[in-house]
Amino acid sequence: MKKRIVRACALLLGITAALTTVNAIAQNKDQDGGKALEAGKKVFTQTAQPACIVCHTLRHAGASGEIGPSLDELKPDAARVEKAVRNGIGQMPAFTSLSDADIRLVAKYVSSVAGQ
Repeated sequence: MKKRIVRACALLLGITAALTTVNAIAQNKDQDGGKALEAGKKVFTQTAQPACIVCHTLRHAGASGEIGPSLDELKPDAARVEKAVRNGIGQMPAFTSLSDADIRLVAKYVSSVAGQ
């Protein structure tokens, strides 16, 4: 009986931790208070040349490009965005001028806000 109670408590603690993590992700909160998302938005709207907003639609960034796919509809995960930015895909060129940090930031940003 005592072992069941201990297991149940451990399970509840695990569920609580998981829900806390999911809630933080859902609210686009990160440890630096959202600075990483703002930095990723800047890469999306300004740093990348040409800027991502020229070709893509992403409501959160105020982008309404029509050349590339709507990221709000596609809702790509960070790995997919990072791969496309690094290697290019279809008409989209590889963004070799972006740093690894910038690529990770824009990938996190797009994957966090697409479809919202």
